[in-house]
Amino acid sequence: MIIPVRCFTCGKVIGNKWDLYLDLLAAGYEEKDALNALSLNRYCCRRMLMTHVDLIEKLLTYNTLEKVTPQEFEKIQQERDQQEEF
Repeated sequence: MIIPVRCFTCGKVIGNKWDLYLDLLAAGYEEKDALNALSLNRYCCRRMLMTHVDLIEKLLTYNTLEKVTPQEFEKIQQERDQQEEF
């Protein structure tokens, strides 16, 4: 989802380091070197960045306020079933 603002274990602020971490990785740094460059020395803070999965972009594509009638839902299911047959 969204990178946590603080490390769950020690409370160090890490939310502002996510974009820098991605930039360093894109520049060709290894994970270890990127984390060292960001002064993340504790393994708990390193874990927070290394294991984070950024799903926010995928979740933003879904509209939770959209209402679907039962008839529309059945139609969508039939279309999916037809696509699976191919």
